[in-house]
Amino acid sequence: MNTPYPIPLKHPYTPDQVKQFFKQSGIPISDWAKSNGYSVNKVYQVLNGQLKGLRGSSHQIAIELGLKVNNLYF
Repeated sequence: MNTPYPIPLKHPYTPDQVKQFFKQSGIPISDWAKSNGYSVNKVYQVLNGQLKGLRGSSHQIAIELGLKVNNLYF
């Protein structure tokens, strides 16, 4: 999922939609986190709403998972 140019989203996904995608595709969330250089715990915290993704790596995780729209590309 890590792309040099993120695909702009018009509407963000919900955490449940992202979890369902991982479940249906058979990709462990931990594998995605590790392959993109993120802490597994931090990715789960973003998906579970414990981190809001306002800044730093949690913000970048939320954008890459499609939970937030990156307005820089609009």
